[in-house]
Amino acid sequence: MLRSMQSPPPLTIVIVAPPGVQMLDVSGPADVFAEANRQARREVYRVLTVGTAPLAVTASSGMRFLPDRSTLDTLDRIDTLLVAGSPDLSRAATDYSLIDWLRRHAAVSRRYGSICSGALLFAQTGLLDGRRVTTHWKVASLLAERHPTLAVEADAFVVRDGPVCTAAGVTAGMDLAIALVEEDLDRDIAMAVAAELVVFYRRPGGQLQFSRHGEAAPAGRGALQELQRYVAMHPAEEHSVTAMAQRVGMSPRHFARIFRHEVGMTPAEFVETMRVEAARRLLEEGHETPKRVATRCGYADPNGLRRAFMRRVGVTPAEYRKRHAHARTA
Repeated sequence: MLRSMQSPPPLTIVIVAPPGVQMLDVSGPADVFAEANRQARREVYRVLTVGTAPLAVTASSGMRFLPDRSTLDTLDRIDTLLVAGSPDLSRAATDYSLIDWLRRHAAVSRRYGSICSGALLFAQTGLLDGRRVTTHWKVASLLAERHPTLAVEADAFVVRDGPVCTAAGVTAGMDLAIALVEEDLDRDIAMAVAAELVVFYRRPGGQLQFSRHGEAAPAGRGALQELQRYVAMHPAEEHSVTAMAQRVGMSPRHFARIFRHEVGMTPAEFVETMRVEAARRLLEEGHETPKRVATRCGYADPNGLRRAFMRRVGVTPAEYRKRHAHARTA
């Protein structure tokens, strides 16, 4: 007698949308899972959105949508629980009822985590403690400061650590969803989903290529702030510890200690960040050769710039310039 060939029940993906949610944190992964269903020719995934009240959720863009459930409901048979991000989460007060709901429902989920700044919310459950995670580059330092037991990988698009799955900023939620599709189904379907949605199957580089460190306000006491502005304006000059210490009237040893304490990085790390930021601007404009860019940004040769660029941005200067050349001619 032939056995029944019934398909397994769909995997329930729950995406929690806090007030002011970034709409793409919800719709991006949802579209990936929906496309995976089409590519697999069966209902592999069932996506449920959850709001903090049985009312319409207003996104950061002003768009409104009605979630499938609210945190007043108790759900069962959850496969994957994800918390979406919001531009306001870094300032939002703790919602203890939401934290408790997340903690209880993660306990019955196969895997759980966050998208974008949703990590700031999910980390309050304690379920990320001791885990490797990522989040939007802009709040990575804040997440590490608030939760020092976390290993925050600020440059990663997607991080998996046991049952924990986290994504970087906004569109990286799609990167995470594609990675989960590959894990659940196979590489071919994941690649087909990426092709259909016209996104990278695996994005090159890291998310810090999209950050703008040079736009951060100078930190520390007045003299250090003036020095930071000077370095940013004159990246080609010599900026050794000795030279910078002399400029602010300190001994090199005292300067290095004070700078790291008040600015949050070593003088050498700061100088490299400013030089790479200056190089990024020149490469985006596309008027200078790589050799000329290296010289204007304080590097003796293009190889020095290339090494620093790979450390800070995750791609080579040539790749970065090519990418922005396409953007200029689009």
